[in-house]
Amino acid sequence: MTPTKPAYDRILLKLSGESLLGRKAYGIDFRTTQFLAHEIREVQNLGVQVAVMIGGGNIFRGLKGSEAGMDRASADHMGLLATVINGIALQDALEKAGCVTHHASALEIRAVAEPFIRRKAVSNLEKGRVVLFTAGLGSPYFTTDTAGALRALEVRARVILKATKVDGVYTADPMLVPTARKFKTIRFTEFLKRGLKVMDATAVSLCRDNNLPIIIFSLKKGHIKKAVLGEPIGTRVY
Repeated sequence: MTPTKPAYDRILLKLSGESLLGRKAYGIDFRTTQFLAHEIREVQNLGVQVAVMIGGGNIFRGLKGSEAGMDRASADHMGLLATVINGIALQDALEKAGCVTHHASALEIRAVAEPFIRRKAVSNLEKGRVVLFTAGLGSPYFTTDTAGALRALEVRARVILKATKVDGVYTADPMLVPTARKFKTIRFTEFLKRGLKVMDATAVSLCRDNNLPIIIFSLKKGHIKKAVLGEPIGTRVY
């Protein structure tokens, strides 16, 4: 029997920049942002408070810039700015879908986003607004996975939902190793011991130390709602 009551009253949804690509090789597919907005709206209609941390890899990835010879801090700041662009696109789609939003950036860009203030973010969640976090932590060398874990703890989210390209955590990359085995659940310690790459180890360590579960699943229609309802989907890291 499909549950109808949410398993979590406040979530942080971690979206990669690539989740906005759609079928494009680069940039933002606006039909995809509309799809994401409606998926988030469905979850919000359940009475769930939703925060979103978004990456920027569809536009610029700091590590790639560093590998090409850029100064790592400069490259990472470019990547952080890319997340703000994605945040603006998703914010527009959410508002067109009927959601009231609050966009908080860790880099001060007052013309397009408010600076992150923890109490203000919590207040906006309590008012039923979708809170968008961009620019990671505002510092180089930290991934948006780690930023998402920290923001989730700061706003007291009950779970991190990481929507990605694969439908959970595997013993190896299933795109490279067809015989890779999927975990239904996995402990934080084993995840770290195995060196699994689907989520940044610093983020997983932070969640382990604060008992914040993570659900990793593929970004398909209805999957965010299923995860919120507590249906068995993807992999639960705990």
